[in-house]
Amino acid sequence: MEPHPPFNIACHVKAYRQAKGWSQSQLADAVGVKRQAIYDIESGRYLPNTAVALQLAKHLECTVEKLFTEDMTGEPQPIKIIGNTKNTTSRLWVAKLRGELTGIPITGKIAFNSGLPAADALMEKNGQNARLFCPDDIMEKTILLFGCDPAFSILSGHVARALPGARVHCCFASSYASLKALSEGHAHVGGVHLHNQKDEESNVLTARKMLSGLKGKIIGFTYMDEGLMVASGNPLNIRSLSDLARTDVKMVNREHGAALRILLDDQLKGAGIPPSTINGYTHELFTHNECAQMVASGLADVALGLHVVSDMFNLQFIPLETVRCDLVIPDDLFDHPTIRVMLDVLQSRALREEISSIPGYEPSPTGNVIDYL
Repeated sequence: MEPHPPFNIACHVKAYRQAKGWSQSQLADAVGVKRQAIYDIESGRYLPNTAVALQLAKHLECTVEKLFTEDMTGEPQPIKIIGNTKNTTSRLWVAKLRGELTGIPITGKIAFNSGLPAADALMEKNGQNARLFCPDDIMEKTILLFGCDPAFSILSGHVARALPGARVHCCFASSYASLKALSEGHAHVGGVHLHNQKDEESNVLTARKMLSGLKGKIIGFTYMDEGLMVASGNPLNIRSLSDLARTDVKMVNREHGAALRILLDDQLKGAGIPPSTINGYTHELFTHNECAQMVASGLADVALGLHVVSDMFNLQFIPLETVRCDLVIPDDLFDHPTIRVMLDVLQSRALREEISSIPGYEPSPTGNVIDYL
């Protein structure tokens, strides 16, 4: 074993070991080293010598290059940015174009594109069979995450990098719909971001109520800002919920069961504002993007949304509350290889740094066990 060199090496041994279903002791026995050596390698304390690295690759059925990669995090490099670098996000898509690092800001239409995702299968007309396009080993590494936090797609990307072949399909659903999917056995993981009422943990209490009889853990994902989205420059000078009752203001709402709708209804009740006085209160939409598009196109003056979505559509954001988004995972699925890797990713510096770069997000709860079902 050799001490970690001055350059950064990312070790993926743990992800491959867990995907294989091996303990540290089992891998140590196969390779011919002590369990402590595997622990030190996985924790980044030491890099293995060539012989041990080759044995690790052999027994984990991959190449040495996949087990150990150069970690570029935190090392700025020259890059050509496409488009305006002012007043834009710091998050980029990056590729090498004719040998030059080229970055495109992940904002606006690029961030929320409407392209068609590739299918894993085609359903037969009988509705009971499907012709698969993906091999079994890919299906075994695929999980379904229900929720409506746009940052779930970022989590998905980090998981895919950590374990080749691993996929997190993010299925858009409100907090209540996510928990319903879990209760019906239709999801591996459910995302929920209900605001707390008084001293009650709404995410925990609601999950326990809707998933009674199911054992599991509630894992923190992020804190995020929820509020009102208005046109850039706020031409109607909308400052608070009381402005929603003005006759010159038209809003669009979210559907029943959406966390933002529950937040709005609770705050309207607390402020003594009858929903019937709000123009557009009964106009319900089902996604953050739909609401933002209505404001951006001038079809509505105000909508419920997240800070990050407001920024992506060049709107102005009026915060109402900061809430915690959690991941609800049943106990019987914790041994799934992709869920094990996802839990490791939630502890990673790279994910936390990217979450910190998103407007209205904060990663202090990321990866923490919040409570149990």
